[in-house]
Amino acid sequence: MSLALRLAWRDLRGGLRGFRIFLACLTLGVAVIAAIGSVRSSIETGLTREGSTLLGGDAEMEFTFRFADERERTWITDTALKVSEVVEFRSMAVVGDERALTQVKAVDDAYPLVGQIRLTPDMALDAALRGTDEHPGAIMDRVLSDRLGLGVGDTFNLGGQSFVLAALIHTEPDAAASGFALGPRTMVLTEDLQQSGLLAPGTLFSTKYRMTLPEGTDLEILSTQARDRFESTGMRWTDSRNGAPGISEFVGRLGAFLVLVGLSGLAVGGVGVSAAVRAYLATKTETIATLRTLGATRQTIFRMFFLQIGALTLVGITLGLMLGGIGPVLLGPVLAAQLPFPAVFTVFPSALAEAALYGALTAFLFTLWPLARAEGIRPASLFRDAPETRNRLPAPRFLFATLMALIILVGSAAWFSGSTELTLWTAAGLMGAFVLLIFAALLIRALARMATPIGRHHPAFRWALAALGAARDTTTPAVLSLGLALSVLAAIGQIDGNMRRAISDNLPDVAPSYFFVDIQRDQMPGFSQRLNDDPTVSKVESAPMLRGVITKINDTPAREIAGDHWVIQGDRGITYAGQKPADTKITAGSWWPDDYTGPPQISFAAEEAEELGLSLGDTLTVNILGRDITATITSFRDVDFSTAGMGFVLAMNENALAGAPHSFIATVYADPGSEAVILRDLASQFPNITAIRVRDAIDRVSDILRSLASATAYGAAATMLTGFLVLLGTAAAAEPAQRYEAAILKSLGAPRRTILFSFALRAVLLGAGAGGVALAAGLTGSWAVSRFVFETSFQVIWPNAIAIIGAGVISTLLAGLAFAWRPLSTRPARILRARD
Repeated sequence: MSLALRLAWRDLRGGLRGFRIFLACLTLGVAVIAAIGSVRSSIETGLTREGSTLLGGDAEMEFTFRFADERERTWITDTALKVSEVVEFRSMAVVGDERALTQVKAVDDAYPLVGQIRLTPDMALDAALRGTDEHPGAIMDRVLSDRLGLGVGDTFNLGGQSFVLAALIHTEPDAAASGFALGPRTMVLTEDLQQSGLLAPGTLFSTKYRMTLPEGTDLEILSTQARDRFESTGMRWTDSRNGAPGISEFVGRLGAFLVLVGLSGLAVGGVGVSAAVRAYLATKTETIATLRTLGATRQTIFRMFFLQIGALTLVGITLGLMLGGIGPVLLGPVLAAQLPFPAVFTVFPSALAEAALYGALTAFLFTLWPLARAEGIRPASLFRDAPETRNRLPAPRFLFATLMALIILVGSAAWFSGSTELTLWTAAGLMGAFVLLIFAALLIRALARMATPIGRHHPAFRWALAALGAARDTTTPAVLSLGLALSVLAAIGQIDGNMRRAISDNLPDVAPSYFFVDIQRDQMPGFSQRLNDDPTVSKVESAPMLRGVITKINDTPAREIAGDHWVIQGDRGITYAGQKPADTKITAGSWWPDDYTGPPQISFAAEEAEELGLSLGDTLTVNILGRDITATITSFRDVDFSTAGMGFVLAMNENALAGAPHSFIATVYADPGSEAVILRDLASQFPNITAIRVRDAIDRVSDILRSLASATAYGAAATMLTGFLVLLGTAAAAEPAQRYEAAILKSLGAPRRTILFSFALRAVLLGAGAGGVALAAGLTGSWAVSRFVFETSFQVIWPNAIAIIGAGVISTLLAGLAFAWRPLSTRPARILRARD
């Protein structure tokens, strides 16, 4: 080992000329993963540090459709030092004929327990909500006041109650705890809503009881106690350990996905690393053969170059960690200003260690085989003019080491990402793409050799085909690097395009104009008459609406059977019916009789039932308004949630729920030109109802998708940049051969323009071939994701597909031409004199 170390050091003193692409690819790949991990850790640290502020207290108990009962209030007050009650619901803010959806937060005098709310103009919250002698006060987001044309001091209505706008919200400390909202915020005192009609029995609202706890309280023990006592009543517990669970989960999943995109880029860089090592070792054939002649063993040769590559790998990883670790810290103030939640930007050793591990394993994987072949060079190579071609595959010990490194890499990615299934699918996709691209490179070479005679009357075309058919060391790395980068881009582009198509194109064709919620039972006749008499209304659907939590399946806690399935996470919409609705399709079992009055029965959504493993005859315990109802599943039915229409996972017979306080929900399908008139008439007649415009909800979801697409695009762009660097390295390695080729052709009378055209043509053919294969791989991957992950239909987005082919052609053309000018400008005599 000491001899190998001494030889490696002496050889490295010659410089790093052959390793620039090696270092660039490794540095860029590690930097991307380190930056993604650092930003994710920054956000997670900020969420943890500000957990109490984000939540609005040390802990929170939430109830749906109701306020806490006496037993629950007693436990809360006995446990907490201070308590604040918050009520949240959606409503319509009304100013004259103008109406806008708003997310109302009704608070008490204790709010906020933690943090401070800042207002414009600067004033205390209690003073703002106190209002005037004529009207109670309210505050709201600026975007809502601008939409309604409200200024401070103006009045508006929530339901049947008038409020005066006292101030605008500048910062709301616990805004993240409310999660996804369709409308901007309006805040009032709960006691001022008594005359509004918005908190009538059965209306859609949730109550949250924020608590500050004695110092040293064990949150884990307290949460267990609360769940044991009250979870069966529909209570949901949150505490400051994860004050904004929705944001935390979103950031974690997005970060894991982006790390996998970064690993794809690192795999692209691995191709460049492997090509750089092969090219470097090709220049060391005489050195290796000489050392073998002088008695160096195979192990000494391997160790010598392994130590060299290992040292350069450490340099590349260190540079990548510096860029990926320090970059987010330097950009921290800019990033923090763009984020709607707190983040602490600093250096995170765990994120850097993860990136370093990925970089080291990738470098090991892609350099092991070239190094293994180096030890097979024999002393006889000194007397031969061709490289050794024997023993294409490395020795079994190297194959075993490669397999183990691959397993460790995939296992590490699955562990750190927390998504084993997604990681395995990504790894399988990358390995499948590698195999496909290798076969594609062989096929391109074979087709080029077969087509060479066709171009006998077109010299430039013939030369380009001959070069592609013969240049294994140029064609294969170029197809691998560019093809893999374009495959990632193609898959992301198709997935993004199909999601946008599903949201923007399909849904509006079938979606209703409005959702109306909180319609009281006695308001339904007047509501229905207004719509039935309107010729612009094509369809109206209505149903009673309650919300409940599935707590048990066959008398076993639901989570023990269903895990984290979305149906049992939180409360779900529940309806009831006597006669089977006309558009209901039963897939198994039977609907109850119209006049059924027996034990409660359930009709469950067929697809979700299959996912949960439910069967006819199973029982579900559902907590509705604090009361447990156990019912038997007697039928399954088709429920299509993709139409944005009305759909309930769970429906029960009328006698089981009709006596519970509830409201109705309705969907209205109308001509776009009449939507404003319908909203104005219904809101004027029934001020307590809330209208949700479906187009606004779709636009909000589209904005989120665009943000996700933008975040993913940065990772994909880094992958493409890495692929282009590999192309540059491949083109640089091919420059000596092109210099010799140009000298021969110019000596035979070929004009420089024809030679340049030949160089450009081979680049175009190579790029088109790599782009076509990448498109096939990307389409396959995006189809699988759309079909099995997002469960949407798939359609080829041709503009994105054509752009992939164009990117392949342009990339190889630019890389090829960048190293074509020097061969063309060199005098033939200078080149040919140096060759035998």
